[in-house]
Amino acid sequence: MNGLVQGSTYALLGIGLTLIFGIMKVVNMAHGELYTLGAYVAYGFVAVLGLNYFGSVLVAAVAGLAIGALIEWMLLRRRNLAAMDEVMLIMIGVMIVLQNAELLLWGGVAKAVPSPFTQEPVVFGAVSVSPIRLFVLGTALVLLVAFYLLIERSRLGLAMRATFQDKDAAKIVGVNVSRIYTLTFALGSCLAAVAGALLAPVFVVNPTMGDLASLKAFAIVILGGLGNLLGATLGGFALALIEEFGAGYISTAYRDAIGFLVILIVMIVRPQGLFTSKERVG
Repeated sequence: MNGLVQGSTYALLGIGLTLIFGIMKVVNMAHGELYTLGAYVAYGFVAVLGLNYFGSVLVAAVAGLAIGALIEWMLLRRRNLAAMDEVMLIMIGVMIVLQNAELLLWGGVAKAVPSPFTQEPVVFGAVSVSPIRLFVLGTALVLLVAFYLLIERSRLGLAMRATFQDKDAAKIVGVNVSRIYTLTFALGSCLAAVAGALLAPVFVVNPTMGDLASLKAFAIVILGGLGNLLGATLGGFALALIEEFGAGYISTAYRDAIGFLVILIVMIVRPQGLFTSKERVG
């Protein structure tokens, strides 16, 4: 159950990152800081202002959407995205600025976000689960389904898939690729911020929590295959389950190490990812 809860938020992180890379070919080094932003939005609304936690999740989504669009419009739109080294330096700069802004605003001490639910666990046979974890799992699953429908069943999703396959051909048939890039970066950032807001009451919030989240997101993308949305979803659940079973049967001290060890093995044995197939290009 812990693996499913954690995996659902990993999937949100992984989908956001692989969406940005798949369509824009941008390695978003600041993805984890947008996750941290969502967590601090929840903390500010609930612990500082005393407002509703559920509303804070919506505000975190809007904040992630707005900041993601602003980053793309101000820093990436006028750049040659094919120059990956330049773009990576820009995103590393964004990561440093966001992390230090959070440190300056909130301080370096970890913060706790009160749970809106009772501490009494929900019991399913021999399994006891806290209500907040069930809420996180349910909300994340709804968002995953909604995002799938957006990509596969809407005109916006059609335009995004067309840009992913061939941006020049998409331009020819009337797709505004610049707008698609902005929406892509905004949506990916939104998913990261929502994941942070959802997990804020489960864990403590601190300015460096995005560092590990970024590493996990990149690991999920590698596990699922670059640019593969379904692979990112399955990769998120796979990584979380590997970590939880490793923590349960080996040691909690090696939870993260076990997950990254599996990633290294996948990179050696199947470098294209577990959920993609090789194809000839050119």
